[in-house]
Amino acid sequence: MDATPAPLSRLQTLPSWLLGRASALGHRLVSEQLAEEGVRMPHHAVLCGIAELGPIAQAELSRTVRIDPKDMVTVLNELQARQLISRTRDPRDARKNALALTAGGQALLRRLEKLGDQANEALLAPLAPAERKQLSALLARLIITEQA
Repeated sequence: MDATPAPLSRLQTLPSWLLGRASALGHRLVSEQLAEEGVRMPHHAVLCGIAELGPIAQAELSRTVRIDPKDMVTVLNELQARQLISRTRDPRDARKNALALTAGGQALLRRLEKLGDQANEALLAPLAPAERKQLSALLARLIITEQA
């Protein structure tokens, strides 16, 4: 009799595999909620970035939310077409555009925050409140360590 565990049994114990599966579940839940407003995750990230940091230059936003500059142009064009953001000349550097949320973008972001909260609630439903805080703290430590 072979005492070596089956490869899938071992795989399913690896933190990297478990984090990947949890991430896929979280992305699916959030994507489904955002779709109710006709928004994809990059749109949400951009709206959040502009809300928190705006007015902000396009290149800086791209670096901050980690969206490739070529993809960022598409996302911004889609948001501007829906009148959710505005692009104006940056008063500090006329070569750049300053991005800001419109009133419609602010209203949409408030609705998206509620939808995101619902998705995260569903994701973390099996955990007790203290476990949720602990999980978030541990994940934040992993991310901060990776960014250093």
